[in-house]
Order: sequence, then structure tokens, then C-alpha cells
Amino acid sequence: MYMLLLFGTLATMTLHPIFDFQADTSLKDWYVVNDGVMGGLSRGSLRLDAEGHGLFSGKISLENNGGFSSIRYDCGQKDLSGYRFITLKVKGDGQRYQLRVKASRKDYYSYISYFETTGEWQMLKLPLDSMYAVFRGRRLDMPDFSGNILEEIGILIGNKKAASFELRIDSIGLE
Repeated sequence: MYMLLLFGTLATMTLHPIFDFQADTSLKDWYVVNDGVMGGLSRGSLRLDAEGHGLFSGKISLENNGGFSSIRYDCGQKDLSGYRFITLKVKGDGQRYQLRVKASRKDYYSYISYFETTGEWQMLKLPLDSMYAVFRGRRLDMPDFSGNILEEIGILIGNKKAASFELRIDSIGLE
């Protein structure tokens, strides 16, 4: 019994990649959603930098009720059984970002968790079960993320201030 428990514990600690950015990586399943969908003027993009990291960058504008930029990745339907965390290896610009997940791409809401960047490379570990539901920036009266299925993952910046931003992403995974 003890050996089974130990083996089960080690198995859940294994990192499972969702997306690894590299110089030859295709970004075709990623897409950008800026506040232009509601009249805003913010601009964001995702490209590979010279080292092969994902570079999410742009400028947030508060004009015309704007204020956000996001990237989203359709990761197909991933079974999250045995995983408790989403891991991110990122190098930010000192600003706060939001990790967003959806169990189904058809859901109108996302589950979110905030993370702060330091300007240095960071390995972040965000608990799936503490992500809460939001729609258009408002928290919903719903249970926190169940952690069963993942179909879309995204990163958003929207700190209610006009600013340039730059977030390098090396990898996104499950632990």
C-alpha cells in the first residue's frame, strides 16, 4: 500500500507540457483578442522572439472604454485527472497578468488566477482549484474551477491603466 501511495504521489508531480515555445514552433492555434471587440484601441500580438520564446507584447489603451489585450490557445480537450497546478515559465515586465482557462471553448466565462512578474525568469505554479469564474471582468457566483477538463488557456493583461507590456513565455504545463 505504501509503495502505491508513493508511486501515485510521484506521478502527480510529473510535469505535462501544454505548450513549449521554441524557434520552430507554430503559433497557428494561438489567437489574439484585444479590447477592439468592444470598441477599445489596445493592441497586442504574439510572436516568437529571437531565442524562440513566445513574446506577448503591445500597448494597452483606455480610450473608447478599452483596457485589455489577451492571447488564447486552443489546446484540444485535456484530461486534468491527477494534475493540481498549471505551471508557467515566464519573464515579464513587472506588471500583473491573468491566467485564464476554460473547460469548454463554448463557455462564455473563464476561470482566472492573477500572477505578478518581476522582470526576471520565473517558474510559476498556479493551483487549478483556486481559479474562479469571471465574465467581462466581473466575478460570477459559481463554484471555483473543477479541474476536470481543459480546452482553452489564455493570458490577459488589463490593469486599468494605459501602458506598454511585454511578457516572454517559455512553457506552459500541468503538474
